[in-house]
Order: sequence, then structure tokens, then C-alpha cells
Amino acid sequence: MALYTIADLHLPLGIDKPMDIFGSAWKNYVERLADNWQSVICEEDVVVLAGDFSWATYLEQSIKDFEYLHKLNGKKILLKGNHDYWWTTMNKLHEFTDKNGFADIDFLQNNTFMYKDIAICGTRGWIHPAWDSFSDEDRKIFDREVLRLELSLNSVKECREIYVFTHYPPMPVTMETNQFVEMIKKYSVTKCMYGHLHGASHKNAVEGIIDGIEYRLVSGDYLAFMPFKLSD
Repeated sequence: MALYTIADLHLPLGIDKPMDIFGSAWKNYVERLADNWQSVICEEDVVVLAGDFSWATYLEQSIKDFEYLHKLNGKKILLKGNHDYWWTTMNKLHEFTDKNGFADIDFLQNNTFMYKDIAICGTRGWIHPAWDSFSDEDRKIFDREVLRLELSLNSVKECREIYVFTHYPPMPVTMETNQFVEMIKKYSVTKCMYGHLHGASHKNAVEGIIDGIEYRLVSGDYLAFMPFKLSD
């Protein structure tokens, strides 16, 4: 039994929007992901998908992407990304998975999952205040995501460690702090995994141990579509 993560699958099975136009790193990525996934992940494993799972606009358009995910090994926990337009209310998402027999798929929003004695928390996040184009509207969305993160962290009962998953990078390469990062520190989080960055943007990743917290980029193309193992 093990815990894995990966972000930004951008599955195009429901609509015709392949990612290989963005470079060789995305060539045959749907097939490569399935091969890699099945080579390392067993049925008893847990995989957290940190956003941008499907290109579908509406939930009904995403059925083929969910069927693809359902056929892969393990329990899957999905987090919302900025391109997950199909994402709707938790009630509707659970109705969708129940109706289609996707008992191995669940959703992380304002809640917590447990992997052994590790708490799995998180939220989508948003662009951080250090961005030059950060607007008043961005501030509203950012503050809401900080609140969502706290709701998730507040729902933790007893645990040995807390892992936070977010779609957006929590801090810039200059490592300026913000309310999102301070919330992670406040709750003594040990690991923070995020996605969103692709191609040339990989250079903007912040990785390593900072203030006792391990940060890691887990975008699909960054990992060559090999799920990253976090814990046995």
C-alpha cells in the first residue's frame, strides 16, 4: 500500500483537445500515463490528482475521462484545477460517480482524507499576490482559497503528518510568503504538492524544504507522466 500523486493530466477523451501541440513531452501522453500508472500502482494504493484532470467543459462531457481513470489501479482523490470547468457541487459530483459506478473516485474540497496516519488536505489555490498582474478580483479569489484550505485543515482529527495538495504554486520563485503559505505553516504541514506549471514554466517551480515544509511540483509533463510516490 502506497500514496502517490500527479497533476495536470488534461485528458482529452471527452472532447478533441490533445496536448501534443505543446511539445514532445506530451506525445502519446494518455497511453504513456496508463502504462506508467499500471506499472507502479496497485489496487490498494491511493493517488491524489492535483487539478486539471479533464478538458471537458461539462460533467457529462467528462464521462470518457472518468472511465479511463476508473480502469486504472488504486483509489483516486481529485482536486479542482483552473481548467476543470466540469467541476460542480460536491453533491452532483458524488451523484455522478455513484450513477456510473466510479466508487474508486472521490473529491477533495473543504474536507480531509486519511491515508494511514497521514491527513490529505488541500484546495485549488490561485495566483499568488507577488504576481505583477494581481488584481482586486484575484485578491477575492485568493482569500476564498485560503479559507477553503483552512476548512480542509480544520477538518483533520488525529494524524501523524499533514500533506497539502494545491493546483496553483503556493509561492513565487522569490519565495515571498503570503496568507496561503502562512496557513500551511500554522497547521504544521509537512509536505505541499502542486501542479499548474508546464514546459518553460517549470523554471518557476519552488522545490525542496523551506521552513520545515517540503514543496514539490508534480505536473504530469514535469514527471514524464509517472505518478510520484509520497509514502509507503
